[in-house]
Amino acid sequence: MKALGIIFLIALSSVGYAGTPVKTLVPVDEVFVPKGFDVNDNSEIIVSGYLPNLCHKSPQTEVQVQGKKIQVTVSALKYSETNPYCPEMIVPFLETVKVGVLDKGNYNIVINEKTQYEKKSTIAISESSSNALDEHIYANVFYVDEVEGTHTVKLKGYNPSDCLVFDHIEILSNDKNTYSILPIMKKVRDFCPMKMTPFSHEVEVPKLLERNKILLHVRGMDGNSVNSIFSF
Repeated sequence: MKALGIIFLIALSSVGYAGTPVKTLVPVDEVFVPKGFDVNDNSEIIVSGYLPNLCHKSPQTEVQVQGKKIQVTVSALKYSETNPYCPEMIVPFLETVKVGVLDKGNYNIVINEKTQYEKKSTIAISESSSNALDEHIYANVFYVDEVEGTHTVKLKGYNPSDCLVFDHIEILSNDKNTYSILPIMKKVRDFCPMKMTPFSHEVEVPKLLERNKILLHVRGMDGNSVNSIFSF
C-alpha cells in the first residue's frame, strides 16, 4: 500500500503544473475590428484563436502603439511538453484588446508580427463631434443572446436608473466580419434616482456579411463592450 501511495503522488505531481510556465505565442485565426471609434473613444480590437492543447493556459494580449502602427502580441502560459498527461485538445478563445484613445487617422494592425501566427488588419479613427468621452449614453448591456432560428439577438442588462430609456439602435458594418451595435439611450427626465432597471431588447442583425463567423461588438455604458461570435 505504501508503494501504491508513492506511485499515486508521483502521478499527481505529473498531472499538475510540471515546472514553471513559459509565455509562448499561440495561433490567431481571425482579427475583428469594430467600426465607429473616434478620438474620444477607448478603441478595441478583438482576436479569436485557439490553445493547441491543455498544457496551454490563460490566453493574454499585450498592445503597443508606435505612430500609426498597432502591434499586438497574443500569448498563453505553456507548461512542460514533457508532461505525459497533457491532452491534445484544441481550446478556442476570444480576447478583447484594449488599445485605448487614439488620434484621428488610419492605423495598421499587426498581430504576432514576424511569426507563423502573424495576422494583419487596419482600423480607422474618426474625428469627434463633441468633447465628451462618449457622444451618446449607451445601454448597460451585460450579455447577448441569439434568438434561435432567426437573424435576431437580444441585448440583456440593467440600467442604473429608470430615467433612461431606449432611443434607437445604430448598426455599423466593417464590411468584413464585424457589426458594431450601438444601443443609444435617452434621458426622459432630469431626476435620475439610482434604481437598477432590467431590460431585454431585440435587435435584427443585417444580412450583409457572408461569413461563417460574425462578431457582434455591442457598445455599452462607461466605455465597456460585449463581444460575441455568432454563426447565423
